[in-house]
Amino acid sequence: MPTIKITYSDSSYKPNAEVLAGKLNFPLVDSAEISQQSSQNGQADYYLEYASDGLCLKSAVRNEHGPIRCDFNSGASTHRRKYGGGNGQAIAKAVGVSGKFAPKVLDLTAGMGGDGFVLATLGCEMLLLERNPVVHSLLNDGLQRAAIAGLEDTELAAIAARISLLDTDAGTYLKALPTGPCADIIYLDPMFPERKKSAKVKKEMQAFHGIVGADEDASELLELALARARYRVVVKRSSSAGYLADTAPSYSLEGKSTRFDVFALQKLPS
Repeated sequence: MPTIKITYSDSSYKPNAEVLAGKLNFPLVDSAEISQQSSQNGQADYYLEYASDGLCLKSAVRNEHGPIRCDFNSGASTHRRKYGGGNGQAIAKAVGVSGKFAPKVLDLTAGMGGDGFVLATLGCEMLLLERNPVVHSLLNDGLQRAAIAGLEDTELAAIAARISLLDTDAGTYLKALPTGPCADIIYLDPMFPERKKSAKVKKEMQAFHGIVGADEDASELLELALARARYRVVVKRSSSAGYLADTAPSYSLEGKSTRFDVFALQKLPS
């Protein structure tokens, strides 16, 4: 895993940075010291920085890529929330969202929470699991800022209220539950090894591959999910990828770059 340090843009954010450094057991550095460091005297590969617009992940290499942050109140998120196609979106069809059914969804590999937020926008009650401490920290910060922004946006407040986040390993979580269904839908979007770097792979995603690594237990998670979902399991894959665990789904919803493999267990409520 790359070397990561915690920093802050000015002293008002130092307490937040100190708490996060203690939680993650990462070194804390003053932002003024970073420019004076080099790879020979302790520069990190990445910095988690607290600033006025929230927590972000920054590369130590200047201009490698912009700050990576989780923001559910930005132009892109707001536009998709208002004009993204509603229940007609492929993810909504895969999960089974309809005017009569808004399922409780367990997202085993939440990442930066993009898909979870979309589903919460459509009325789903979401439980997000994320085991990587860096990604969890970014996602938790984004959800907290969304809740604050919701004080002036009732629609955003309602969406944020439908999302819960746990810092835990999905396999451990599922194995510890009593037998029987734990959610209407279980959603799985595992990270896989990056085959090659190309212009099509954003530099932000390349950074995530280095920090998160591959979800080597993805096949096991699918097996566990199939035993715990009430109605269906949905696996998000690259359109060119094979089936997870070489297990054919009930059917697939194909997109230009993404595919949703749907494992139907029983009929959805109508």
